Amino acid sequence: MIRTIPLAKLIPSARNVRRRIDEQADLQLRADIAARGLLQNLVVTSVKKPRGCFAVEAGGRRLAALQALAAEGALPRNFEVNCLVLQDSDTAQEASLAENFQRLSMNPADECTAFSALVEAGADVEGVARRFGLTERFVEGRLRLAGLAPVIFDALGAGEISLDVAKAYAATPDRERQEHVFEQMRHYHSTSPDSVRRMMTQATVAATDRRALFVGEQAYVAAGGRIERDLFTGDAEARWLDIAILERLAFEKLAAAAADAQAASRLAFVRPTLDSWIGHGQTEGLRRVPLTPVPLTDDENEEVERLDDEIAELVNALEHQELEEARRADIEMQVRALGTKLETLIDRPPVPGDELKPTLGAFLVLDDEGRPKLDSVYYAEMSADAEEGAPEEIGHEAAGAQPVEAGKAPALSQRLVDELAMQRRDVLAVHIAADPGFALDLAIFLMIDREAVYSSERSGSSLIAMAPANPVLDFETPGAPASVARAETAEALDRSWAEGATRSERFDRFCALGEEARIAWLGYAVAKTMEASLNHAGGRYCAFHDHLGQLLAIDVARWWRPTGANYFDRVPKALALEALADVGGAAFAAPYAKAKKVELAETCERVFAGDFICDAEVKQAALAWVPKVMRFAVPATKALPEDDGEVRPPVESDVPPWEERPGAESRGSDLERMDEAA
Repeated sequence: MIRTIPLAKLIPSARNVRRRIDEQADLQLRADIAARGLLQNLVVTSVKKPRGCFAVEAGGRRLAALQALAAEGALPRNFEVNCLVLQDSDTAQEASLAENFQRLSMNPADECTAFSALVEAGADVEGVARRFGLTERFVEGRLRLAGLAPVIFDALGAGEISLDVAKAYAATPDRERQEHVFEQMRHYHSTSPDSVRRMMTQATVAATDRRALFVGEQAYVAAGGRIERDLFTGDAEARWLDIAILERLAFEKLAAAAADAQAASRLAFVRPTLDSWIGHGQTEGLRRVPLTPVPLTDDENEEVERLDDEIAELVNALEHQELEEARRADIEMQVRALGTKLETLIDRPPVPGDELKPTLGAFLVLDDEGRPKLDSVYYAEMSADAEEGAPEEIGHEAAGAQPVEAGKAPALSQRLVDELAMQRRDVLAVHIAADPGFALDLAIFLMIDREAVYSSERSGSSLIAMAPANPVLDFETPGAPASVARAETAEALDRSWAEGATRSERFDRFCALGEEARIAWLGYAVAKTMEASLNHAGGRYCAFHDHLGQLLAIDVARWWRPTGANYFDRVPKALALEALADVGGAAFAAPYAKAKKVELAETCERVFAGDFICDAEVKQAALAWVPKVMRFAVPATKALPEDDGEVRPPVESDVPPWEERPGAESRGSDLERMDEAA
């Protein structure tokens, strides 16, 4: 039966099943009781000692909160508490277990709706937080989630996405952007919060961006710029929403710095650029002037040797010693710091003589810390005759083809070059992993070729079986077919040998595996050494990777499709129009010439996914199209020189030599099966 019992007569029961506490949750409960009183009765049984007292079997946390409030003076010590008194003490522990075990946490979407309703009714964030014992940041976060696009909020309520994924969508308040990303992520097998957050913030700039560091938050806000702070991460995750304002302020400030630099250096010109690298479009009409760097002094050479030795010693410790995580991180930081010192000594820019300065110029760029600095390459202006026949930048068709949109030759950003190179590398790696026989041939060749013949030509591999560093550290493609296939290949490996306690034991266990299991590890090991490469004459080009792609008869279009996020949002409008013209001709691309960049990117994404109505021939061409930089082309007879500065694009061919390679018949079935799966 229910009866009221004075608080002083209630004691905790030794039979209560809850043994561990959560201090933050207890504080929240105390604040809730102080604001609204006790909303749920306690469950008690009578005890013989102390006489007249009752043991609380269910509601121990509520009892502790009431006692704490009484100790603070917020409640009288004779406060009457509603209690359900159990007559049978044998069922007391079962009641305690049932109350705790059958508890259902509130759905995050319902929490958001409830907090939003309180605020709409007139409560403020501080008051709501105080009444429920929560932090203001927590309440603000729930209110932010309540403002999600309806389709995402409904998915959170239905349990289709996790709370962490919902928080990632709330990184920016733009509902249109949220819906666009949500629709794109539907095509992925799995959705990670990091992937969603990156896609949500592509249209914004991080507060740590070099342009933002250069301009400064105060100047940006004063010019009308908006800043969105992610309530679910640290303050460093603030995003700057008005990129146009940031670009204008940064360029104006950098242009003034360039004028000062030109006056100080007495160069013919100093041109400001916010790009992270100097592309062809910026050097049009200029020729590169090679200058000899200032030679190192004897003391500097000794310092270089000392730094080399110190770095080698630290790297040896990382590779051959068992280190704690904190110690390993400390050594890695030391290696980076020493590497920076070494690079400063070795790679210092050349200094032109006073007689050359009036004819030379350079570019003023921003370093990673947002500091302006002169680029180390010097240029001189070319005559009109010298400009004729200059190599074209990537993005134009072969000689004779007409670009869809006139103007400067569009260039790919360095970030996009690196990302595409990594994705094309994954496609190559999947095929190597699926063909152990080919991987064995490749592994043996790579291990002996460098010792037998000295060559400056890149091999495109880092054997011995060590994964190379990626050019973009925070870039992932968890749902891409090639990435999924690589993960599945790794998961299928027999790892039983790794249970050995010592290296010798693990080696013996590995040797005891069947031939198929060992060969599978070989394919995996060789595949993970593949470096990021791209069919790009301006950077990340590797003729040997093209050769491998031809031997493996790789169809990139089956493994990678261009989307707004991974390509069309990132390239100049002219390249998107050229892509449309590639598959449907100039007449097909012409209606989109005046479309806005965002609309054009969305159109291209649908076209190249086959999601549009057109002639069957055009659709087939669209589904088979990939940018030239992603294709595995037949390399030119003469490899690309790495240091003469002249661009020689690779030669493409439609005749793969696959059938001519011995053993091709045994590899065809595996590749066909993989392509069908993709």
